[in-house]
Amino acid sequence: MEFEGKIALVTGAAQGIGEAVARALAARGARVAAVDSNAERLGAVIAEMQARGGCASPFHADVTDSEAVDAAVERIERELGPIDFLVNVAGVLRVDPIEALRDEDWERTFAVNARGVFYLCRAVARRMVPRRAGAIVTVGSNAGRTPRMHMSVYAASKAAAAMFTKCMGLELAKHGIRCNVVSPGSTDTPMQRSLWRDESGAQAVIDGAPGAFKVGIPLQRIADPADVAGAVLFLLSDQARHITMHDLCVDGGATLGA
Repeated sequence: MEFEGKIALVTGAAQGIGEAVARALAARGARVAAVDSNAERLGAVIAEMQARGGCASPFHADVTDSEAVDAAVERIERELGPIDFLVNVAGVLRVDPIEALRDEDWERTFAVNARGVFYLCRAVARRMVPRRAGAIVTVGSNAGRTPRMHMSVYAASKAAAAMFTKCMGLELAKHGIRCNVVSPGSTDTPMQRSLWRDESGAQAVIDGAPGAFKVGIPLQRIADPADVAGAVLFLLSDQARHITMHDLCVDGGATLGA
């Protein structure tokens, strides 16, 4: 999977899975346009990548702002060149029982996890269509396909983003543009660690919780961000040139193939 000279836009690139995807693409020769709302953290990540020889540039933008997204995409194409790949990773998580959720919890979660995907895909697709080339991957969640306790808003937003990406794949197929989804399970990221109560948090996830109707992880390990990044790069690559509208679950069997 060589990406030499390709332009890749990655959102949520300042940490977690987004950072892993950006690093993996840069390590394989891509020119990475790293987008995140955390300018300070993004700058530190990109500086380190550049010190290691990776070709990456930071672009500060809020994916929930349509005008900011359009401006960032226009600037990326002007400064780096035509975008070959888009990877939607930016996301937020709210965990609470339904009766405790506020209006703003729903609005914020959907704004980042679903509306942000729409804004980026629309802006990039408008440029890919005339070129009749490109690949888009949206990082969803296995919670978007299997109900989870206290994750209703997050799961619904990820399911929306996944279905939007598949519908987009159907529309854009005639233009030679592939659109796929990668759905991780529990992955060792700051978002995941925020859910752990103590040092045994990882093992608790692996073991599962019958009271929450969660079976655990059959492969007996939490995913590394690199595990998810590998799946993303596969779907972007020519090795997946005949794959579109697919949802690749990377969760160690936690959803039992559902």
